[in-house]
Amino acid sequence: MEDGNDDSHGWNLTESDPGVFTELLKTLGVPLQVDDLYSLDADSLAALQPIRALIFLFKWIPTSGDASSSTAGGQYDRDFHGFFAHQVVQNACATLAVLNALGNIPALTTGTQLAELNAFTKEMDPQTRGMVITSADWLREAHNSLTPPSAISLDGLGLQKTSEDAYHFIVYMPIMGSLYELDGLKQFPVRHGAYGGNRRRMAADSAVETIEARIATYPAAALEFSLLALRDDPLPLLESRLSALQDSSEAAEIVVQISNENSKRERWAFENSLRRHNHVGLVHALAVALAKAGRLESSKESAKKVMKERIEARKAKGADMSDD
Repeated sequence: MEDGNDDSHGWNLTESDPGVFTELLKTLGVPLQVDDLYSLDADSLAALQPIRALIFLFKWIPTSGDASSSTAGGQYDRDFHGFFAHQVVQNACATLAVLNALGNIPALTTGTQLAELNAFTKEMDPQTRGMVITSADWLREAHNSLTPPSAISLDGLGLQKTSEDAYHFIVYMPIMGSLYELDGLKQFPVRHGAYGGNRRRMAADSAVETIEARIATYPAAALEFSLLALRDDPLPLLESRLSALQDSSEAAEIVVQISNENSKRERWAFENSLRRHNHVGLVHALAVALAKAGRLESSKESAKKVMKERIEARKAKGADMSDD
C-alpha cells in the first residue's frame, strides 16, 4: 500500500508508469518491460503477448472487517511453493509486486544482486522474506531512483496534517497451472482457479474476469485503477523477424513497430530524466529573473487569481480542498 504516512522506512511513493517500472526492471537486470494496458479486450491483450503478469493498481478502501483476509472469489493457497513476500513497510508495494511476479517466472535471467537476494530468501517464510527484501539498501535506492527529489519541507510549520488516499499494487499471473493473485498485504497467495488449453491465453482470460469482478465492486464511475502488463521485451523478436522478412511486404509493418518501440523508449528516458532532476533551482532562477524585470509582483498576483479560480471550481464540484 502506498500513502503519505511516515512509516515508509525510506521507501518513496511510486508512479504507476510503464517507464518507471521498465527502468526498475533494467536495474534488476531483467530482460522484460512493462506497458500500459488500457483495455481488457482480446485485441489489446493479444497486442502485448507474451504477457508474463498483470500489475493492478487500485484505490485502497478501508473496510469494517479485515481486508487482508478477503480473497475476492479465490481461495488462499496455504501450501504455495512459489515465491511470495509480505509487504512490511509503506510505499514498497510497487517493487514488491514486481519481485513477487519475477520470482515466479521460471528460468528468468536476472542481475547478480537480484539473483543473490532470491537465493538468500528462498527458504524463508513470506514475512521474513518481506523484511529482508525491504532491508536491502540497493533495492530501496533502485526503487527511489525515479522519485522526484524535493528540497522543500513543510515540517515544523504547524500545518494541519490530512489523510491521503492510499493505493496498492498487486499481481495476477499464471503459476503451476492456476491463476494466482499475489498481494503482499494478504497472508497467503490467492488461487483463482485452474485453466486449460493455451497457457498464456487462458491465464489472461481468467485474469480479465477476476479483475473485472474486482472493479465491479467499486462505484460505477470510479477511475482509481491502473493496469500494467509485464511482458517480454518485443524488440529482439521484432528485429529477428525483420531480418527474416527483408524482402517481404511485412517488413514495412515491422519497421513501423520497431520505430514505435524506440520512440516510446526515448520518451520514457526523457520523462525519467525529468523525474530525477531537482527543479527547485530552475524555479528560483525564474523568480529572480522576474524580480529583476519588475514582473514578480504582477506574476504573483496572477498566480493567486488562477489558484482562487481553481479553488472555487473545485468547491463547486464538492471536491476536497486539502491539496490546494
